[in-house]
Amino acid sequence: MHRRSAPDRLAELDLLRFVAALTVVAFHYLVAFASVWGARPSGLFPAVAPLAGLGILGVELFFMISGFVILMSAWGRSVGAFAWSRVIRLYPAYWLSLAAVIVVSGVMGLKGPDKSMSAAEYAVNATMFQRLFKVLDANGVYWSLWAELRFYVIMAVLVIIGITYNRVLVLCGIWLVLAAVAEFLLDNPVLNEFVMPRYAPYFVAGMALYLIHRRGSAVLPWLLFAGGYALALNAALERVHGRIKLAGFKAMPVSDLGVVITITLIFAAMALVALGLIRMRPSKTLTALGGTTYPLYLFHSTVAIALIPALSGSLPPWAVALVTTLAAVALSYVVYAFAERPIQRLLKPRKNQQTSTDSGVPVEKASVP
Repeated sequence: MHRRSAPDRLAELDLLRFVAALTVVAFHYLVAFASVWGARPSGLFPAVAPLAGLGILGVELFFMISGFVILMSAWGRSVGAFAWSRVIRLYPAYWLSLAAVIVVSGVMGLKGPDKSMSAAEYAVNATMFQRLFKVLDANGVYWSLWAELRFYVIMAVLVIIGITYNRVLVLCGIWLVLAAVAEFLLDNPVLNEFVMPRYAPYFVAGMALYLIHRRGSAVLPWLLFAGGYALALNAALERVHGRIKLAGFKAMPVSDLGVVITITLIFAAMALVALGLIRMRPSKTLTALGGTTYPLYLFHSTVAIALIPALSGSLPPWAVALVTTLAAVALSYVVYAFAERPIQRLLKPRKNQQTSTDSGVPVEKASVP
């Protein structure tokens, strides 16, 4: 059954993206940012720390949404149009966030979870390819952008070959097998860099769901989705276990059951979106939430470094966390509405100014961090 042949307005993805960003903020503010608080956050927020700690998996939801919407936006495009859409989507807000990091950490000297860097290291970070050159991320959240960039390269190759339903199935199948081999049979750093065994399950599952969304249910896409889910459970548990090993269970009080439930909910929610069982009417509010998501992901750490130490002496921890979160959301909306969106409109080819949309915003805005 052919369900949809062209990108639709999926306003529900705007909401999911914003929720994913908030879970990452909760993880950092309520669990991870001990150096910012000057104390173990899980001790300041013991009642919610086990739940907030699961926010570490918000990035995994981003990856899954990315698999869905990047395939959607790449379908039928030239490789040049696809590449340029990624550049104008990612770099404006990224450069603004890097400038904020330089001001807060480099100029003001405020201490946070990331180390101070030299001017040369900041310059390498401006390329977004710092991990390729073995340079540390200026902001800890930048790590996920390297995974996104590698996914875009894979998609660009597929665009050059020509995107078809069957070719996407083949790509997803091969990628999932290689991810399993890299995870369970081989420990090769070069292979891991290309295959991304810990993140591939989410990209593949998202792509499989877009095929289902586009063409309707079929056995092979659902098998790929199921395989992605199985590998994702292992990847998520390993990532959380690594964090617990690094910080200790008191600092990261997250259970295996919580991880399994979270990954299951992520996959279930995305499946319901693909099947059209979760539908939301596009609105300016949802569009704004979706647009605010990427800046919020990029800026929330810097906002925390600037505000949490300054407020902690005069407000209780809950008030500090709430004020900082609201400030981060407000700043992110300002960046989106008055900087990122105008820059993108300026750089977008004129013939694409009125593009079809996928999640309540232009296709170029469909990417996630």
